[in-house]
Amino acid sequence: MPHDPSHDHDHCIEAALKEAERLCAEKGLRFTPIRREILKMIWSNHKAVKAYDLLDRIATESPVGSAKPPTVYRALDFLMNEGFVHKIESLNAYIGCPHPGTNHLSQFLICDACSDVVEVNISAIEENIKIVSNDNGFQVRGQTIEVHGLCRDCSG
Repeated sequence: MPHDPSHDHDHCIEAALKEAERLCAEKGLRFTPIRREILKMIWSNHKAVKAYDLLDRIATESPVGSAKPPTVYRALDFLMNEGFVHKIESLNAYIGCPHPGTNHLSQFLICDACSDVVEVNISAIEENIKIVSNDNGFQVRGQTIEVHGLCRDCSG
């Protein structure tokens, strides 16, 4: 899960920001400086980040200045609602979505040693959930599947 040394992480950040700008423009939504900065911070690595860590980073690193917790949570709500980030429930933290703008269900592989998170889409899991849900007359409104363990590098 830790990325190849040749991985261009700046490309991840720029691609995520450009796609968010495009989707917001397409929908007529405001991609405010604070929303942009929070998305950029979330994409700064492939580890889940907590809201209060974002708050601390905004105060010390951000050109937008300081922000109060409600401002950060409102921005996170916007980013989640628009599919730009996912909430990792077990960590109470957030990770960037590599394919926003598409309706998808994801699963997350979370390394307990290095804290990297990888979003995967295993269609067989989705299909089985759909079958079981339909058989039970259950309407799925959301799904979070988080798998904790050790990535290849940490288990080696």
